[in-house]
Amino acid sequence: MGEVTFNPMDPEFVADPYPTYRRLRTEDPVHQNPLGFWVLTRYEDVMATLRDARAVKEPIAAFVAARFGAAVPAIGFSMLDRDPPDHTRLRGLVSKAFTPKMVERLRPEVQAIVDGLLDGVEGAGTMDLIEQFAYPLPVTVICQMLGVPVEDRERFKQWGLDIARGLDAIMLPPDSEVARRSVASRHALTGYFRELIAERRTTPRADVLSDLIAAEEAGDRLSEPELLATCILLLIAGHETTVNLIGNGTLALLRHPDQLRLLRERPGLIGSAVEELLRFDGPVQRTARIPSEDITIDGRTILKGELVMPFIGAADRDPAQFPDPDRLDITRTDNRHVAFGLGIHFCLGAPLARVEGQIAINTLLRRMPRLALATERPVFRQSLTLRGLESLQVRF
Repeated sequence: MGEVTFNPMDPEFVADPYPTYRRLRTEDPVHQNPLGFWVLTRYEDVMATLRDARAVKEPIAAFVAARFGAAVPAIGFSMLDRDPPDHTRLRGLVSKAFTPKMVERLRPEVQAIVDGLLDGVEGAGTMDLIEQFAYPLPVTVICQMLGVPVEDRERFKQWGLDIARGLDAIMLPPDSEVARRSVASRHALTGYFRELIAERRTTPRADVLSDLIAAEEAGDRLSEPELLATCILLLIAGHETTVNLIGNGTLALLRHPDQLRLLRERPGLIGSAVEELLRFDGPVQRTARIPSEDITIDGRTILKGELVMPFIGAADRDPAQFPDPDRLDITRTDNRHVAFGLGIHFCLGAPLARVEGQIAINTLLRRMPRLALATERPVFRQSLTLRGLESLQVRF
């Protein structure tokens, strides 16, 4: 059995990681990478780790800081980086805004934004689906929910991209620019939110930001660093991944004309179609945990304090769980994918992402019956954590 090594930044891997995942799953499913972290690629192992209370998140910041010879970031941790009880408290403060019931009320608003974006390109004949459609939709929705001025989106767009790219820093050389730019952008976005929060303290509105400020002013539920970290998380997580769901999903359909035709003929399949698009080429490819004690997976011992990366993108193509996993099938049933994670960190925004994806894709197909790729080689972003397109030229 040959040694399976993979370079996370190899352009071929970035364009299509799935053949590498297949080799890892088959030949070395609990793989210790030369960079020192463990890679899990089987569905069963990924699920078990995400459910395991011993696989925690809070030590990751110190692990990353040590690798880069830096101080642990002073900016507060968001719920994404915390373990219970802090995770439970922080998540509880925002979860009510993202329940399926609350999100269902947003359908007319999402539909209006989608229609407005498509009206804006009507008659042009071509567009960059990412820049002109997949990005503005979720960013507008999350801005409206949070209470962030939508017209500021160009200001924070690059900050968001840098922070998202910073999720890869641990797999890059310690002298990489990626970590430095991520920290600088996080500081810039923190400054932006400080100004906005100061303004909103004097004139509260009916939005999530005002609710969070009220919780912080109540004294015992939210500190100011936590308030800032929560705002940054909601803004970035609230659009980054949905951009990729719409972009990757549309690309998958355009590359599978039979499935595209089926969805056009039966728009009622959009629910299962979005689940299958999430499974087939999901926006989040991996996550990370650190065991709080030694754990054994498939006979390999992972020591307390070592970094483990469950690869969601690999788990979602595991033939042990999904028959014929490399086939796109929008009618697939029993589709228990891991695209939104699992356990206590299951994606808070999943109901919102689903509604946005369903409305965006169905409306796009209905209004653009001749939609087609205008490029043979779509450009994927250089990223191992978040899988998405830099641009996607289409004609219609």
